[in-house]
Amino acid sequence: MHKFRHVAAIAALTWFCGVAPPAQAETFRVGRLLCWSTPRVGLVLGSAQSLRCTFYRRHPQRTYIYEGRIRRVGLDIGVTSAGTLSWVVFAKNSRIGPGTLRGQYVGASGNVALGPGLGANVLIGGSRRSVMLQPLSIERSIGLNLAAGVTNLTLGPRGRG
Repeated sequence: MHKFRHVAAIAALTWFCGVAPPAQAETFRVGRLLCWSTPRVGLVLGSAQSLRCTFYRRHPQRTYIYEGRIRRVGLDIGVTSAGTLSWVVFAKNSRIGPGTLRGQYVGASGNVALGPGLGANVLIGGSRRSVMLQPLSIERSIGLNLAAGVTNLTLGPRGRG
């Protein structure tokens, strides 16, 4: 029961961080990033997954393909199937082109799966820390898993990870 309180507190903190408005009023909503993940096995202290992502730019409408890797450090116990992650993307300016989202993103995450599963990931980073993946991602998967901790996402152009 005591462990459940810690997980619930981390999940609540992740949710509150995710629903907060962007830290800077000068940011623009530039599109959506949708990623498909490989199956994951939690190794108690962390996990790693490969991603294939598509960025859908709003104006003008274009798509850009990325490959990446998401690593979690913290409590991660269980197994999940391949899943999807979706973020709204904010940037310091509206000029978004191929490769703009490449870079490292860091933040908090929490996932629960008992059959169908949901998760939240709040991340900031990218090229010169100019891109925010917010307010939070929605992660869908199937499995038996409990995870909470720090997340690192690396995005690169198609063909790199």
